[in-house]
Amino acid sequence: MSAAPDLLLVDARVRTPEPSGHTTVAVRDGLITALGDDADARAWRGPGTQVVDLAGATLTPGLTDAHSHPVWGLEMSDGTDLSGVTDLDGLRAALRTAERRDGWVIGFGLDHNAFGGRPVHRDLVQDVLDGAPAFLRLYDGHSALADAQALRAAGIDGPRAFAQLSEIVCDADGRPTGHLVEHAAMDLMTPVLPARPYAERRDRLVGLLREMAATGLASAHVMDLGGPDVPGLLAAVEEDGDLPLRLRLAPWCMPSVTAEELDGLVRLQERAGRLWAVGGVKFFMDGTVEGGTAWLEHADCHGRGTDAFWPDPAAYSAAVRHLHRAGAGTATHAIGDAAVRHVLDTVEALGAGGPRHRIEHIETVPDDQLGRFAELGVVASMQPPHTAYTRADHTDEWSRRLGGERAARAWRCRDLREAGAHLALGSDWPIAHHDARQVLATARAPRGAASARHGLTGLMALEGMTSHAAFAAGEERIAGRIAPGYRADLTAFAVDPVEAPADELAEAPIRLTVAGGRITHRG
Repeated sequence: MSAAPDLLLVDARVRTPEPSGHTTVAVRDGLITALGDDADARAWRGPGTQVVDLAGATLTPGLTDAHSHPVWGLEMSDGTDLSGVTDLDGLRAALRTAERRDGWVIGFGLDHNAFGGRPVHRDLVQDVLDGAPAFLRLYDGHSALADAQALRAAGIDGPRAFAQLSEIVCDADGRPTGHLVEHAAMDLMTPVLPARPYAERRDRLVGLLREMAATGLASAHVMDLGGPDVPGLLAAVEEDGDLPLRLRLAPWCMPSVTAEELDGLVRLQERAGRLWAVGGVKFFMDGTVEGGTAWLEHADCHGRGTDAFWPDPAAYSAAVRHLHRAGAGTATHAIGDAAVRHVLDTVEALGAGGPRHRIEHIETVPDDQLGRFAELGVVASMQPPHTAYTRADHTDEWSRRLGGERAARAWRCRDLREAGAHLALGSDWPIAHHDARQVLATARAPRGAASARHGLTGLMALEGMTSHAAFAAGEERIAGRIAPGYRADLTAFAVDPVEAPADELAEAPIRLTVAGGRITHRG
């Protein structure tokens, strides 16, 4: 070793993510420089080396949440947390005592199942709000409930046409029910909602990233840009210090995009800081099953789900082709089977070579599509904690809408891995909790409608948040492994995350998290 390391991690059980037999990892200038044993550690140590004794902890590549929204999610998780509400009585009780901010009741995390199969409607909650305008985001991030005062404030008084799949749900007389479905409809509320000051957003972001690092996360693939001011916000944080997490951000591309706007998305790929960079572009091919906006090959039980998010799916394919030719990879939200098939067809038409493409969510996929992921080099990006919103007996809203056949092929993580796909795992925070240990544990022991046979092995789960996540970002030669020359993004567990039982892993202490060679959490 030509120069002494900045950081030396000793007495560790090093997984690369496979067992390595090494006990020491040396780091300099943000990169891993060597792996060795106790004797090597003594020889490598210099006068300025920081030595951390991990006391037998298991050291893995730094965990990556392959699908998260830490910036946009601050807005999506603002107000009263309704994620614990299980029925309508509980919702009404929570709203009676909810905090008012600037006179508004803002809520988030509301489960569709809380309505007990009833249509989402403002009349169900209007009388407990004491005249306050209310805006309640449902857990999926694709729908919300607004009461009469909120609708009036936003000037929403009837149906509207949108350039993308969105709906102001109205009754037979054309009056809004308060149920706003998909982004364009919900965005009508943004101008009238209470906003957080810039300094508060910044402090909340740094605090959230620290919480994420404490669960073992060293990096996250951010599936949005979070607003035009976000690059400036991240740069401002780095003027005063370092981000607690490495962030890779993918700005959204929506229907009706122009060629000039696509070129602007390509130029954005050049924006970067020390621990953040713009990488890739995010698309939506559909919405959600519960909201009736997942694009399905056959309609759901309510006769919905036959429309794509892009009214002209060929225009989506043309936009992907434009970005592909410019060297920008894509990540496409595709939950329904028709959406998944169209994205795969689009990538197949691009031909071999070029940037990497990925599909997000993939909640139901038929047998004949499984092998295409590996054949086309398309990464499957999935979020095991989403299974908690379903039930094993298929009495939940997701399963009832799909019916037995499609519900039986829920979250086919294991099938995709065994078909040769690269499988990147994440939380989709704030849709589910960001705790990386819970992502790993749930990947091994799926809940609800996801069959236990779809559970991953411990090593598969760890690879999903390390080496496969790095592959999803096109960074497999510099990240996702513990090897000389790779980024010094590292996570130390009190237990072996591969061998420990899933329920024990979900609560296991994190001894250390390192991002870019800098300790971001020490337990």
